[in-house]
Amino acid sequence: MSEPTGLVDGASGGGEGEERHPESDAGSGSGVLRVFGRQLKRFRLRAGLERPEFGSLTGYSVSTIAAYEQGRRVPPPRFIDRADEVLDAGGVLQEMKEEVARAQYPAFFRDAARLEGEAVELWVYATQAVPGLLQTEEYMRAVFGMWRPLLDEETLEQRVVARLARQSVFERRPAPLLSFVIDEAIVRRPLGGWPVMRGQLEQLILVSVYRNVEIQIMPLDREDNAGVDGPFTLLYRAGGDQVAYLEAQGRSTMVSDRREVQGIASRYGIIRAQALTPRESMAFVEKLLGEV
Repeated sequence: MSEPTGLVDGASGGGEGEERHPESDAGSGSGVLRVFGRQLKRFRLRAGLERPEFGSLTGYSVSTIAAYEQGRRVPPPRFIDRADEVLDAGGVLQEMKEEVARAQYPAFFRDAARLEGEAVELWVYATQAVPGLLQTEEYMRAVFGMWRPLLDEETLEQRVVARLARQSVFERRPAPLLSFVIDEAIVRRPLGGWPVMRGQLEQLILVSVYRNVEIQIMPLDREDNAGVDGPFTLLYRAGGDQVAYLEAQGRSTMVSDRREVQGIASRYGIIRAQALTPRESMAFVEKLLGEV
């Protein structure tokens, strides 16, 4: 494995980059945005376009164009494609699209986001919040709204857009195999209020019908739970490479040591066996929906 084992600033509950230090977002991501912004401005000036004219041609406001050029906001892929075309950049801006896209994630989650996009199998054990890949937009906003220190509105919106973009994994072909084990406490914890939680429970049922997705609930009354050490994510890439992603108390760890990853994978197998089956789990969620 080429990925090192080590610590990356920031962390979350639930193995998904949920709640921790927004100040750790500075670094390589913001640097990429500044470089892209300088290139964008250089091509715009070379084309002899003022921001209002360029904005009109691309469909974006002057203030948004300024934010992109100053590296303060993450431009979406459709803007980059259109800007490259309008400015006759010869693909230079488009070549930066992947790096720019990763910059929208918190610093501690960027490596995991890249690996997630390459994974052929993804196993998630969650104990704090619904995994990001399964979250509704309303639930996302509730979760990000709980960050401390508080996120500003622009950053919060950026985080929501980034998390929604990750859910394109369900549209990938060939479809990756996705397995989630969610602690019962999560589906009983009404983050954002019961109307938000109701929509989230309905989302779990909708996603569970996908043939490549299995969602299981770990009941609170289980006397045995191999997941007491906390949440984690296992990612399997084509060719057999395996990586584990761990988070706790403001730190995240990418584990690539084969023996350690195998141990985590064995633990996940036991956790799955201890949890409700996928069919039992959805019956549990449906019953809970009837109670809220």
